[in-house]
Amino acid sequence: MNKKEVSEIKKQFTPDNCAITRICFCYVDGEKNKKAETSDPFLSLPEEERFKYFEIFRKTLSGTIGKNLLTMDFPLDSEMPGGGQHFLLKLRGSHLEDTELLEQFYDKIIDTYDYGENYLILLIHAMYDIPGKSSDNLELFDASDEVFDYILCSICPVKLSKAGLSYDSQENCFRNRPRDWIVEMPDRGFLFPAFHDRGTDLHSFLYYSKNAEDLHEAFVESLSGCNMPMTAKDQKETFNALIEETLGETCDYQLVRNIHEHLTDMLEEKADDPEPLLLDKQQVRRLLEESGADEEKMEAFDYNFDQAAGEKTALLVSNVASTRKFEVKTPVITVQVDPDCAELVETRIIDGRRCLVIGIDDNVLVNGIAVSATEKDS
Repeated sequence: MNKKEVSEIKKQFTPDNCAITRICFCYVDGEKNKKAETSDPFLSLPEEERFKYFEIFRKTLSGTIGKNLLTMDFPLDSEMPGGGQHFLLKLRGSHLEDTELLEQFYDKIIDTYDYGENYLILLIHAMYDIPGKSSDNLELFDASDEVFDYILCSICPVKLSKAGLSYDSQENCFRNRPRDWIVEMPDRGFLFPAFHDRGTDLHSFLYYSKNAEDLHEAFVESLSGCNMPMTAKDQKETFNALIEETLGETCDYQLVRNIHEHLTDMLEEKADDPEPLLLDKQQVRRLLEESGADEEKMEAFDYNFDQAAGEKTALLVSNVASTRKFEVKTPVITVQVDPDCAELVETRIIDGRRCLVIGIDDNVLVNGIAVSATEKDS
């Protein structure tokens, strides 16, 4: 799913657009015991509670595409009877009114979700009547083409509030505030099925992880049967290792800076595109060649890519590009430069030594103190 598709579903979690039919929850303690369960029509809840739930559901669809939000395709065996997709399809089809299916779902999560503290499993069913669109891209709310029938799961930590004092308005004094169990924003979650091209995609689902580097692989595989993609950090490390392995001793400062500039330009050109920008094997090859990679070194590129990432793997540009900083690091010195000013740093041979040279102007601070950028005559 892309940013525009995620945003369209998030907009349903408001009082005016609400399409939620039923909400269920299971409260689990740190020993994996079910402490409480309930199932209710969503609109039967008090208005104040519905607002709190809307906030949780929107948070389950937040974060960066390709980092916190990952679209995963179900393998074929997962769509067979007994597979993860087949089970989720039955759960959705029950509109969350089948107690036995709900218990099986809760058990799947409890068995594989390694948390160790109290948490709440929230599950909703919703039916979004997708508005049609005119030729000028305006929504036609009376011309629906399809109903997006989906379930959304949010797994939220439940923690004790901090001890403290609170004001007692009746007694006009401050008293000890009792500690309550508070439901926090979700740690994990998923949307099934995925919402692609403003329609239902039964062959994939959207997974959310608050921590982009801790995806709970066993939990996802047990629930869906999907193989986990590389995390953002793994993609970055794989990309860096691929460049080092392919270019070897020809991997110099200028070439890496060229790669950085090309990646930055690609992201700027596609800044308004809701689709995440991907690099497959041939696109990475072209990137290195356009950045000045030695033709002889590129002979081993295909093998290196297959070994490092996998032949059919595509890397997200936003995961491999360092858009927030341009960093040059030695064992004793680290220099960070605004990515737009990377050309201010260059390498030169001075008095027989290879040096980093940084162009500066009159605005120089050392430990917060303004200093002169002009050397005094000795």
